[in-house]
Amino acid sequence: MDIYPAVPESMPESMPELNAPNYRIVVADDHPLFREAIVAVVRRTFAESEILEATDLASLQALDLEDVDLLLLDLNMPGVHGLSGLVHVRAQAPAVAVIVVTAMDDAAVVQRAIGLGAAGFVPKSSNLSEISKALETVLAGGISLPERFTNFALAPTKLSETEISATRRIGTLTPQQFRIATLLAAGMLNKQIAWDLGIAEATVKVHMSTILRKLNVRNRTQVALLIQVLDFEGLTGADVKLADEVVRAL
Repeated sequence: MDIYPAVPESMPESMPELNAPNYRIVVADDHPLFREAIVAVVRRTFAESEILEATDLASLQALDLEDVDLLLLDLNMPGVHGLSGLVHVRAQAPAVAVIVVTAMDDAAVVQRAIGLGAAGFVPKSSNLSEISKALETVLAGGISLPERFTNFALAPTKLSETEISATRRIGTLTPQQFRIATLLAAGMLNKQIAWDLGIAEATVKVHMSTILRKLNVRNRTQVALLIQVLDFEGLTGADVKLADEVVRAL
């Protein structure tokens, strides 16, 4: 279960007022209590900044991320689909600094997130002062990690050949194509995807043909495998072999 930082009536005295620039910051999280807490920290740390909110991938994609300085991204938010969501956002807006926000604080997840381009990692168990410090560090151009992970996570992170290939291919998808690919990976049929997105099934089929071409795969199973390569746990067992075959099929 997620652990949310409390939202105090006033921020602690240990978090001083800062004469900060006017940043544009997006808080993307589907949990209202945690999103409210993050927004409160941002307002207190960078009082003059503009704060935008998103509750799922669709509302995040509706924002103009090109003009955003910092994105706090919940990897469990609907539609984001784990680390593939980070890859997608980085491909769409490579200049935006991204802090990954998640209830998971496993060392391997932290290391993979940084390897895939995140500028920071904030567990949802963090207190308000720790979140504020992460904001300051990343907006100053640094990398922010929980103290217990700093020693290893800042070391060069090597992604596997499969992860590198999946990252490059997923990065070619448009926002709508990415949404369709992740829904496919979740096991939905074309009819279900069409209903979920409010579009015609024929439109889904057209997008699917483009997705297969861009990802350089032959079928829906291979699309799902590429998306799942960047799940939190990655692939195991026979799926690893199948994913490697997809990579070699370039």
